Amino acid sequence: MAVARMATVAAWVPCRSWGWAAVPFGPHCGFNTLLAPMPQRAPRWLPACRQKTSLSFLNRPDLPKLAYKRLKGKSPGIIFIPGYISNMNGTKALAIEEFCKSLGHAYIRFDYSGVGSSDGNLEESTVGKWRKDVLSIIDDLAEGPQILVGSSLGGWLMLHAAIARPEKVMALIGVATAADGFVTQFNQLPVEVKKEVEMKGVWSIPSKYHEEGVFHIQYSFIKEAEHHCLLHSPIPVNCPIRLLHGMKDDVIPWHTSMQVADRVLSTDVDVILRKHSDHRMKEKADIQLLVYTIDDLIDKLSTIVN
Repeated sequence: MAVARMATVAAWVPCRSWGWAAVPFGPHCGFNTLLAPMPQRAPRWLPACRQKTSLSFLNRPDLPKLAYKRLKGKSPGIIFIPGYISNMNGTKALAIEEFCKSLGHAYIRFDYSGVGSSDGNLEESTVGKWRKDVLSIIDDLAEGPQILVGSSLGGWLMLHAAIARPEKVMALIGVATAADGFVTQFNQLPVEVKKEVEMKGVWSIPSKYHEEGVFHIQYSFIKEAEHHCLLHSPIPVNCPIRLLHGMKDDVIPWHTSMQVADRVLSTDVDVILRKHSDHRMKEKADIQLLVYTIDDLIDKLSTIVN
């Protein structure tokens, strides 16, 4: 199935004609919303020949081995940071890989500890441990400047990575960025429900995105995640940031991306809303928007360097 999805992505004829809402943030910008199509221009990428990436493992002293796949290539490199218990083989991760192959840019996708092919126990995982996973990928595998693409929880972690490694993280793209997500949702529960979760030690959240139809989240996971919340104060990230969000997202409201945009110190921030997209943002037009956003940031960073 993964190969079939990749082939479909590569077969698209790129066309920058979908409608989208870009909300620029910066001095004196406020929340002015521009509704406009993307400018028409010839795409720089075309389907590439199939270059197989093999599964590798990053060995870390006293920490679980991380499974990853890497393409070597030009800078800036791209790193995809998955969502909660998502693995490196999702639609967005594979589509970005196909795009990077076509341009010859470096790319890394990986599994968090306790998820997919990586070592570790999911029940012992925390936001803090997954933050360390992301930093391990940046420190030990990535070469040169990087653009981080974070999906859902990965969008929260990409912000932490940008704070911790400003010298390597040159730009961020968040897809349904779930900054503070679990903590915010938990705090909105009625008091009696929160007490019940604390007593049982597990919070069960119905989800149509999980094969079991429900996520079982440890109460300890929520409490540890509180130490990594960002939206309560200015976020010290100064690089270009693009935040893509579906307005039909029933997991993380699109207003969260607006909050992130308002909190980051960067003045080069766009929030791009898709009216009919859901939390996954994996439909054809969503993926097109994502790869063109990466393409535009590569152009921007190349201009800055030169």
